[in-house]
Amino acid sequence: MYRLLNMCSASDGTPAAPDDRTTRARIRDAAIECFAEYGVGDTTVRKIAATAGVSPGLVMHHFGSMDGLRLACDEHVARVIRQYKEDALSSGPQLDLLAALRDFDSGPMIGYLARVLTDDSAAVAKLVDDLVSDAEVYLEHGVESGMLQPTDDPRARATVIALWSLGALVMHHHMKRLLGVDLTNPDITADPAFLNYVRPLMEIMGSGIYTEGFATQVKEALGSHPGTDHKAQ
Repeated sequence: MYRLLNMCSASDGTPAAPDDRTTRARIRDAAIECFAEYGVGDTTVRKIAATAGVSPGLVMHHFGSMDGLRLACDEHVARVIRQYKEDALSSGPQLDLLAALRDFDSGPMIGYLARVLTDDSAAVAKLVDDLVSDAEVYLEHGVESGMLQPTDDPRARATVIALWSLGALVMHHHMKRLLGVDLTNPDITADPAFLNYVRPLMEIMGSGIYTEGFATQVKEALGSHPGTDHKAQ
């Protein structure tokens, strides 16, 4: 996708805007695209270099190693997601959710996450930690803007919500099989099947699935069990 930016024209025939990214950014974006397409194990420096239109040596010049490149990709993806979520949840209850979803140009970043999250490594652990920490911040923005209810344990709530979302990405093949929607599709919001995912998600997040009486019963039962202090871990 990224390597075609300078070669494509708009649908009305006018030339596309020039690609003004730095060489480092082009290599990083090409790496995200390659990781999303080939996975962690099958992505090589040569594939990334070819996608970016540079030499393999230039890839190493800018990032030092594949680990350094992976870190740069992780930081960029986390930063883009954080900014999008912060902007959306700071908008308040007047947010047009479907418009916000349509405006989020994720490119191959969601596919990148779906691929790399299956890698049991320290790098992925740091990426998940960063995404959870970011979630805690933007969820609090949602509370402040009147979109979300407050919670006694913001960290735990952010952790559960982030891991649910990331887990859905890892299981995206089953999501497509069962609901017909591919969460890794860069043009997902243009797919009518996307609503097969959004509607139940909004029902669960907005209304819950427990009746009020049973929810109260569960909360009272949980209140008698202090559990472990995850904040001290």
